[in-house]
Amino acid sequence: MDLAYERAGHGAPLVLLHALGADRRSWMPVIPYLTATFDVVTIDLPGFGQSPQLGTEPTPKALARAVAAFLDAHHIDAPHLAGNSLGGWVALELAAIRPAASIALLSPAGLWPGRTPWYCRTSVATTRWLTEHWGRPLSAMMRFRAGRALVLGQTHGHPGRTTPEYARAAIEAMGTCSGFRATFDATLSRRYTAGPVRAPVTIAFGSRDRLILKPWRSLDELPPGTRSMPLAGCGHLPMADDPVAVAGIINASARSIAGTGITARLDANEPVEQSGPPRPSPQSTNATVPLA
Repeated sequence: MDLAYERAGHGAPLVLLHALGADRRSWMPVIPYLTATFDVVTIDLPGFGQSPQLGTEPTPKALARAVAAFLDAHHIDAPHLAGNSLGGWVALELAAIRPAASIALLSPAGLWPGRTPWYCRTSVATTRWLTEHWGRPLSAMMRFRAGRALVLGQTHGHPGRTTPEYARAAIEAMGTCSGFRATFDATLSRRYTAGPVRAPVTIAFGSRDRLILKPWRSLDELPPGTRSMPLAGCGHLPMADDPVAVAGIINASARSIAGTGITARLDANEPVEQSGPPRPSPQSTNATVPLA
């Protein structure tokens, strides 16, 4: 199948995985802080953005197998992984079936003790309905700071900081993704359970995450030595709230000493080294990837 992706930068491979109802554009605020250090690959998961749906139930494990096939096709071995929300869950499942250098989890889904909490299900389903049926008027509101604060207030810690273009892209991604219902349904009765993950894991929840609340952030299933880092002032989708802090966490995760969970000291708010001006936007690409 085809997975849509973009690729930019130089260095060790870094794969970025987005949330349920988002697409690869959700990572755009962070990418300029990563391309001097990493070969950054942003992927539209199956059924989101420009990627078609899977032919099977799109559980997190199935999505991880699709990403693994993509990486095999592009000869990307043992990349660093960073995932937000559902993307974090997929990153953990991916690292259980394919080598990874490190894993950075940003407000990962799936750490709740049983079924997906009712509050999370209702919040996400409501957002999908509003963007699917009222996408045009909501998009028109995005030219106003107050409109962005109203519409993005649950998922972003500082929604007024987002650009109108970013906000419209978020509304479009949620309202038009063909795989939302199937993927949403596939997660309702599931949670992440520990797999054979050998890569060091770093996890961070935004202090203003109003979607995955503290009772649903259990670390019990994560590997020993998992490191927690703060994301002050950030919401559930922290990439637009504080891209420098998010890039700092990804860099800290990548500097982890494999197999120990011990990391080189790097403050989450430390500016990421980047030489030269920001790179131009990468070209969108589709890769044909056979799935077993």
